[in-house]
Amino acid sequence: MVKTRNLFISHSWDFGDAYERLCGLLSEASYFQFKNYSVPRDDPIHDAPNQQLLRAAIKRQMSPCHVVVIIAGVYATYSKWINEEIALAQHGFRHPKPILAVQPWASERTSAVVRQAAGRVVGWNTNSIVQGIRTLSP
Repeated sequence: MVKTRNLFISHSWDFGDAYERLCGLLSEASYFQFKNYSVPRDDPIHDAPNQQLLRAAIKRQMSPCHVVVIIAGVYATYSKWINEEIALAQHGFRHPKPILAVQPWASERTSAVVRQAAGRVVGWNTNSIVQGIRTLSP
């Protein structure tokens, strides 16, 4: 029986194509099941009237997750909300959520902020990503 991993995949909609490709890799992985708790583009969370309500909504999405997966492009260093999601994963719950950093395909640089927060950093390939998730959520 394959364990279903609950994942929060942190991303910027400005780079939504990378998010979509990552979800595709995970969906096609053999002997791997996951439930995606990420915030979809059309989710009303985006229309929260203030940052406190948006943060609380993201925390609710992240709550049941085994692993927070972050695409670690350099843009992540400068994204306020990705940094908020890192802070939530590390300090927003009784037990911190492990963070998996995924280096973007063909990227020469990776976000130092994400790399330092991550329990594991993997390359952009299905086996590495799945193994990283399994390692962080046995």
